[in-house]
Amino acid sequence: MASQRERENFVYIAKLAEQAERYDEMVESMKKVAKLDVELTVEERNLLSVGYKNVIGARRASWRILSSIEQKEEAKGNENHVKGIKEYRQKVESELSKICNDVMALIDEHLIPSSSAGESSVFYYKMKGDYYRYLAEFKTGNDRKEAAEQSLKAYQMASSTAEADLSPTHPIRLGLALNYSVFYYEIMNSPERACHLAKQAFDEAISELDTLSEESYKDSTLIMQLLRDNLTLWTSDIPEDGETHMPHIYKPQADIDIAFIRKLHVLKRNIEYEIHDISQMFLVVFCVLQQSLLHSAEDAAKEGAGKANAVEDAEVGFYSKGNLFEF
Repeated sequence: MASQRERENFVYIAKLAEQAERYDEMVESMKKVAKLDVELTVEERNLLSVGYKNVIGARRASWRILSSIEQKEEAKGNENHVKGIKEYRQKVESELSKICNDVMALIDEHLIPSSSAGESSVFYYKMKGDYYRYLAEFKTGNDRKEAAEQSLKAYQMASSTAEADLSPTHPIRLGLALNYSVFYYEIMNSPERACHLAKQAFDEAISELDTLSEESYKDSTLIMQLLRDNLTLWTSDIPEDGETHMPHIYKPQADIDIAFIRKLHVLKRNIEYEIHDISQMFLVVFCVLQQSLLHSAEDAAKEGAGKANAVEDAEVGFYSKGNLFEF
């Protein structure tokens, strides 16, 4: 069995790998910690989550780009190009499947059995729901149906635990609501249900804002703003006749990542999310700087911004003082 010193070394290597943007190695180091079958600290589970999110995020972006190009080439009738693109896309899909299955095995065999606190349980079931959702993004037929069902089960489990053990303003509960609502919008094609989930989480958090600690204020208000932004986008996709336009591909146009946030000194370490419109990016950063919820996605639209896609995947973590990368 690995000693405490070896465990600390795995974590240290993971931190170094994160700084060097060598996320595959970051994941490998944190997998060694997870397989010790001990309950991970908040720092450790966030390092694991961030590592995997970066590893899979690059492939998800590649898949979207290839799918978009494939559609354009099909429209042009370039069959030779389409064949090559399809083979390349399938290669990326194989990598995505491997990563997702790797995460699921780690969660089911090591992380959930070793967790005791409600907070960590919510975190892992949310993570499980996320990675089944990523599978459902590109799978087809029965495979897609199975991935969607497993994602729904995981999100439901996370939600029931969150409602029992976490306050409405807890960043992990808010992040769960954000991703769960994206699941309904993107995977289940149900903007009405997505809006209901997002609005309920937002309203419940608003009613308890006065109970927020200084430690989690920025994290919680940021995710609340993301929920609000999604509501603005989604309600515009629900016309009065009830028919919903669901784009087949949503392509990221801009991303805010941890490195960007770290440079701005806006948020605590280890908040990761995606925003797919450059004006949305500046809007959210401005909102966080002001610690305000007074600005919505509509403000960006007034400046001539194109329609943005759903904001998703807020991973929130708290790092105590004295850690290697504190800023």
